[in-house]
Formats: sequence, structure tokens, C-alpha cells
Amino acid sequence: MSKFLIIAGALLILLGLGWNFLSKVPFVGRLPGDIFIQKRNFTFYFPLTTSVLLSILLTLIFWIVSKKQ
Repeated sequence: MSKFLIIAGALLILLGLGWNFLSKVPFVGRLPGDIFIQKRNFTFYFPLTTSVLLSILLTLIFWIVSKKQ
């Protein structure tokens, strides 16, 4: 459990440090399949495709880390 928490914390730190970089990448959050609805005084945004790709990436990272143990 402690290794998992250390890895999760390190990933959160890396994500926090890379947040500015990720916002400048043109396709992050604007992929086909991301839901964006904008009306007069209402905006709804759900990055569905981005979330799925991030989930697959994190699954692969955790799978590789768990194989090394």
C-alpha cells in the first residue's frame, strides 16, 4: 500500500508540474468525442475521449510498475 501511495503522489506531482504544458498541447481536451455544449448562459464540458485515453495510459503505467515487483 505504501508503494502505491508513493507512486500515486509522484504522479500527482508530475501532473501538477506539467499542467501548464498540457494546456498548451492543441489536442488535449479537444479530441473527437469530447462533449461540449454551450448555450446562452450555460456551458457544459465533459472530456470523454480524453478521459478514456488517460485511463488507458494510467492503466498501462500501473501495469508496468506492478510487473516489476
